[in-house]
Amino acid sequence: MVSYADDLALAHLLADTADSISMARFRALDLRVESKPDLTPVSDADTAVEQAIRSTLARARPRDGVIGEEFGNSTAPAGAGKRHWVIDPIDGTKNFIRGVPIWGTLIALMEGERPVAGLVSAPALGRRWWGALGHGAYAGKHQHAATRLSVSAVRKLGDASFCYSSLPSWEEGGYLEPMLGLMRDSWRSRAYGDFYGYMLLAEGALDVMVEPELSLWDVAALIPIVTEAGGSFTDLAGQRAPGDGSSIASNGHLHEKILDRLARGRA
Repeated sequence: MVSYADDLALAHLLADTADSISMARFRALDLRVESKPDLTPVSDADTAVEQAIRSTLARARPRDGVIGEEFGNSTAPAGAGKRHWVIDPIDGTKNFIRGVPIWGTLIALMEGERPVAGLVSAPALGRRWWGALGHGAYAGKHQHAATRLSVSAVRKLGDASFCYSSLPSWEEGGYLEPMLGLMRDSWRSRAYGDFYGYMLLAEGALDVMVEPELSLWDVAALIPIVTEAGGSFTDLAGQRAPGDGSSIASNGHLHEKILDRLARGRA
């Protein structure tokens, strides 16, 4: 079995740097925010975090490439290889700029097309989550104060806590009716949004998390954490994620039912 212990240790060091930068800018009165071409916001904290992570990776992993939300795809200084790091410097930028503490830095390592290690650091919540293939998934304040994660054992939709992203994006994709049906039939439905729903799923606090639109940096770090906690993670077509820019994450027991309900009910 390949060991990713050194990669996870590096991910924690990267997250330490990211946290120190982002927390210094969180709720700062002089925070600078601009709109990107896709009209989504970017703050000076987003760019500073990604630049700092890229700088460290260039020194520590010169054979690894980097893909980041703010600065795109960079070939490894030592030449192209199969390994690359995927960075979302601040997932939940809209929360960040409004002073809502649910945001975090997402750091993933991919080998080819497969995410093999991932870390999510949410410093305003005082919590991190991480996992890697064959290593399990954990959460805590840091590596030495961690609890192993496990998804829930809920098997019935009527007993399930169902989490989703905002409904307008589901409506645009023709999924509004099946989404409303799933929400009605679930024990509880909430839109926690961004990385947070997936981490609650990995902790066993909820049972399903779905999103119709995602970029690679939104999802790569989440996959090893959810799957190493015992969960399932696919796109809306049922293909292993990261797939077509969508996701269904579940405790595994409910996965096929959610896939089927969304597919059959789509407009």
